Amino acid sequence: MTLINVTQRIDGPASVDLILELPYEIRQKSRFRAPLQGGGEAGVVLERGQVLRDGELLCSDDGLVIEVRSAAESVSTVRSDDARMLARACYHLGNRHVPLQIGAGWVRYLHDHVLDGMVQALGLDLLHEHAPFEPEAGAYQGHTHHDHAH
Repeated sequence: MTLINVTQRIDGPASVDLILELPYEIRQKSRFRAPLQGGGEAGVVLERGQVLRDGELLCSDDGLVIEVRSAAESVSTVRSDDARMLARACYHLGNRHVPLQIGAGWVRYLHDHVLDGMVQALGLDLLHEHAPFEPEAGAYQGHTHHDHAH
């Protein structure tokens, strides 16, 4: 299998040569190996502290442009017309440092039966899905300072 070295992020429109579809767990890492769609493998070495986002473009050492895509994975999606109830769910999930994807009338997190039970105990219904997961970047995206007690 051919290994393509990927070492930089690029901005702006570019002609995409390859697709790298990754789950959230891998997109959080700065150093990893992963298969490319259509064959071959990417050896990724990027700056630390930033999550790869869906649609982001990377460049290999030999000039190939690689588009990152969020892979579908097992998620729990909570939908409600009651903004207060959704805010309560976000508060309790966030208090547990759970990455959240937030949309109009819904919130999504990586499937976890314990978290599902907590959300249901708040009076909300949820749906188990297989969907791309693109959580909020967070206020400290790119920073490593973490000073509160657990």
